Formats: sequence, structure tokens, C-alpha cells
Amino acid sequence: MDNKIKIFDSTLRDGAQGEGISFSVTDKLKIVTALDNLGVAYIEAGNPGSNIKDLRFFQELKSIKLKNSKIVSFGSTRRKNISVEEDNNIASLLEAGTSAMAIFGKTWDFHVTDIIKTSLDENLRMIYDTILYLKEKGKEVIFDAEHFFDGYKANPKYALKTLDTAMAAGTDTIVLCDTNGGTFPDEIYEITKKICSSFNVEIGIHCHNDCGMAVANSIMAVKSGATHVQGTYIGIGERCGNANLSTIIPNLQLKMNLNCIPEDQIRNLSSTARYITEISNLQPQHNMPYVGKGAFAHKGGMHIDGVSKASSSFEHISPELVGNKRRFLMSEVSGKSTVLPLIKKVDKNISKNSPKAQKIIDKLKELEHMGYQYEGAEASFELVIRKQLGKYISPFKIDYFKTIGEHSIIGQDFTASSIIKVIVDGKEEITAEQGNGPVNALNKSLRKALEVFYPELKEVYLTDYKVRVLDAENATSAKVRVLIESTDGKESWTTVGVSTDIIEASLIALRDSIEYKLIK
Repeated sequence: MDNKIKIFDSTLRDGAQGEGISFSVTDKLKIVTALDNLGVAYIEAGNPGSNIKDLRFFQELKSIKLKNSKIVSFGSTRRKNISVEEDNNIASLLEAGTSAMAIFGKTWDFHVTDIIKTSLDENLRMIYDTILYLKEKGKEVIFDAEHFFDGYKANPKYALKTLDTAMAAGTDTIVLCDTNGGTFPDEIYEITKKICSSFNVEIGIHCHNDCGMAVANSIMAVKSGATHVQGTYIGIGERCGNANLSTIIPNLQLKMNLNCIPEDQIRNLSSTARYITEISNLQPQHNMPYVGKGAFAHKGGMHIDGVSKASSSFEHISPELVGNKRRFLMSEVSGKSTVLPLIKKVDKNISKNSPKAQKIIDKLKELEHMGYQYEGAEASFELVIRKQLGKYISPFKIDYFKTIGEHSIIGQDFTASSIIKVIVDGKEEITAEQGNGPVNALNKSLRKALEVFYPELKEVYLTDYKVRVLDAENATSAKVRVLIESTDGKESWTTVGVSTDIIEASLIALRDSIEYKLIK
């Protein structure tokens, strides 16, 4: 095996089949550009025969010149009992105009006889006719051996015969698919190893995550000789998702010294994950390996002390390698080792034993007693540090605000309105806005007022909003803690507010979010 592993991204096809995912044509074009910049070998763009939107997408793609990736159209073998020339789906594949095509065919005898209800011989002819026809048209053909591992375990003779047929027809690559996602890594390794030693053609792997093993299975397939790996970039897909390429790529490239994407693109893994997550309209998974916000986040005092002395004591790689960053979480288990690196971001001259460091620790404890929690709200805590060190001047002042709830009328989009007055450098701005609820109205009026002075705030928006009741025994007079996550499309940050008034708590978190952006 040489050093090259071809990465085949199916975010736009298999990923689009995940629950809650619906890409527009514009979304798909953005993802294609991001994946091409990252340098994956193949981008599976969808099935042009399945819907009008995908067909339009393929037409749009023809005008885009890619630097690194090859666009792949996806479809099935011809339907049973018709010629390949008569099959409309095959015609749609050719109309899409891609130089490479992924064709899936049945390899499990049960699926042949009980699902598509045809003979085993006709299924072989369907595979052969389709691949041969497309090869005669000058296309690169990737044969996805659907349900291969289940088929091999049920009837190895027939499963192997489907691969023989694909090879005889001239396929360029055979991809072994764990379509049900139920195969274990040791089985993947042994079966893939047999196939790699028996077939003189490029072998690939396509795993689903129904047992939580899609990444492990993909790695084991590579260890057994596969040189083509399919998945989706953030693991989205049917049921439990597909093999997560944002985990597989650094595992192969950084741990196994295999060449998956250009070396200078490894540092863009995290930003690409955030970008595709945002386009997919999903909440980021903070615990995702390598690229998640929490992948290098430390909370326990011993962990933080160890990482501060030697990062390898609790980190398997440097976060900067994949474009991520180390975070120390603020909580009741935090000590000076946790707080000091955050203080040094503001003033590098402060030492662990400095009275100023102790002053910040004391303030942290006081605020936590009031209900504040800075774990995951480092932006707000940085503002606390700046204030305690006298290194902070507020870029604006909120002089007055008022929110009004409105009785909802059928067909009315707004249920609240807000009026706010801000002062910047002695200049006043009063703004009113309507919103879907009082917090939304307040957020809109605050931003509208401040954008007069700070137009860069137009690029900032909220991505998450959480409320927690702190002392439920006080019922409706209980304190609440509001966490808000914001982004400018490049970075994200979280802020916190606490009050017995949910509106005020929200405003505190919103104010911190905007102030943090402005000092950045």
C-alpha cells in the first residue's frame, strides 16, 4: 500500500438523508467549495435522477472550477428487466455530466430476492450492464457494494460473485459498504483483508454508525488494505449517521502518516467542521474528536495543572494542528492553575502568587455564589478579568430598556416589542423593534441601536440560547441563568447572565456578547 488514501465525501448525498437536514442549492455549492478547499479527492454531489433540485445543482456545478476535488454523481444499477439504455436514472447520470460516478448494486442475496424481487442472475447482469455501459462512455466508475458485509456473512459465494462481475465490467473502484452499520471492527478487518488480497482493483470502505463504530471500522479497513474511504464530513447521515471524516482524516494523517488531504489543510479541519455545521443548521457537537469546541477543554484541576506544565500529559495532539484551541473551563473545581492562563491572555505579567490573581479568584467565587457559572462562558469571564484588572472601558452604555408583551393575533408574526436607549461616546440612540417574544425583540432593538455606531455587529448572530432555573424552590421569583452562544461566522463565544428577571439575565448575556465582539 502506498501512502495515499482517497477521501470520498458524501455529505451532500448520504449526509442530506440525515434527520433534519435540508440543503438548498446555494448551501450545496458552499459545501462543495469548502470541501474542495480542504482537498478531499471526491465530492459525491447527489442523485441527479432523484429530484429537480439535485438536477439543477449539477447544472450549477458545471460553471464552478474546482482545484482539488472531483465531483461524483450517484445512482443505482439499471432497473430489473430493462436495458441500460432505457433506464431514465442512468440517463440522468449522464446528463449530470460528471466524469466520475458512484453506482450502488446489491450484494446481499436476501436484498436481491426479497427487496428488489429479482433473480440472482438478473442482479449480476444489472451490475455488469451498468458498469460496462458507463465505462464505454468514458466514465470513472466507483461500485458501491451495498450491504456487502451482511451479504458476505450470509452468502459469501454470491457476495464475491457480485464483486467479480463489477471487476469484469471494468469498475475502477470497489467500495465495501456496511450499509446497516452493524459490523464490528474485527469483522471489517478480516473480510476487507480477504477482499484486498483477492481482487486486483482499488478497494474502498463505506461505514454507517449504527453501532457507534463507523470511524473505527473505517480505520480497520485501511489497516487491512483499503485505500479509498467514504464518509460525511461531520458524520451526518441516515439513522445514526455515517463515518465522520473530520475524525478519520486526522486519525489517518496525523496518527498513521497517510496522505489524505494536502498537508497545509490539516489546520483547517476545525473551521471547515464549524462552517458545514452552520450551513447544515445543526447545533455544534462540542465533544466531537479533534474539531469539537470541547475536544481540548479541561476542567479538573489536576488536568489543567498537568497541561499547563506539559500539554502531552492530557492531550494526544496539539490542538493547533487541526485548527482548534485549548480551553480551561471555569467551575467550582477550578484553582489558580485554571484561571492563570486566562488572566495571562489579558496581562501576561501577572504571576500565580500575584494579589491581582487572588482578587480575580475571589471575584469568581463571589459571582458563582450569586449563581454565575463560567464553564463554557469564557467570554464573560474574560470581561470579568479585564474589569478587575482595570483594563476595560465599556464601548457602550444601556441607559434604558423596556419590553412589552403583546396578545398574539392569528397570523401575527410578532408577540413582543422592545424599546432601548444606548449611549456611545456621549451620543444617544433610541430604537424600537418587534420580535417573536421579549428576548428576541430586546436582542433586535439592542443590535439595531448599536449598529449605528458599530456596523461590524451586523455579522454577529446568536446560535444558541439556554435558560436554567437556579433555585426552583422560589418558584416564579427564582433566579435564572442564561447562556448565549454567538458567532461572527469565524469564531464563536459564549456569555452568561444571572437575575431573578429572565429578561434582565438575557440582556446581561447579550451585552457581554456584544462587548466581547467589540474588544476582539
